[in-house]
Amino acid sequence: MVNLVDRLRKKEEEALVEVMNLYGNYLLRMAYLLVKDHQRAEEAVQDAFITAFKKINQLEKDALIKSWLTTITINHCRQQLRTWNYKHIIPNLEAVERLRDKDAATSPEAELLELEWNHHLTAAIHALDYKYREVITLFYFNELKIAEISALTNTKENTVKSRLKRAKEMLKASLIEKEDGTDGRKNANQETS
Repeated sequence: MVNLVDRLRKKEEEALVEVMNLYGNYLLRMAYLLVKDHQRAEEAVQDAFITAFKKINQLEKDALIKSWLTTITINHCRQQLRTWNYKHIIPNLEAVERLRDKDAATSPEAELLELEWNHHLTAAIHALDYKYREVITLFYFNELKIAEISALTNTKENTVKSRLKRAKEMLKASLIEKEDGTDGRKNANQETS
C-alpha cells in the first residue's frame, strides 16, 4: 500500500487506476446509500478520486488511505445533497443490484424474496434523514466502528451512538409497517373492530 501511495504522490495515473479498482465498489455502494441515486453516487466517487489524486500530499499516514477516501467521498455526498433536491428520487432497484456482490439465490422464489427485501430495506434507508442514513451506511454497510465513524464525520462518539440507535428504531418501524403491508393502517383498523 505504501508503494501505491508513493506512486500517487509522483502523480502516476496507473496508481490512481489501481486505487480506483481497489476502493471503487466500496465507495460507490456507500455513496449510493447516502445520495439515493446511482448517477449522483458515481459522480461523488469520481470527484472523490480526483480530489484525492490532487491532494494526495495531505494524506498523513499512507496506511489510512481507505478511511481518507471514505471521508472525501462523504464530503462529496454531502455537497451533492446541498446542491440537488433528493426528495423526488425513487430508489432504483436495478442500481442496488448492480452494486451488490451477491451469491446466486438457491431458487427463483428465494431470489425474488431477497430482491423484495433489498428493495424495502433500500427504500427505508433512503427515507431516513441524511444524518441517520450516514451512520447506518457507515456502520452496517462499510462495517466501520463508532470511533471511526466519529472521526470520519467529525461528530462526537455519543452523537454517533444516539443517531445509530435512533436510525435502527426508525428502520425497524418502517420495515414492520412494510411487512404489515398497510403502513400502519392495518393495526388501526384492527383496534377499532
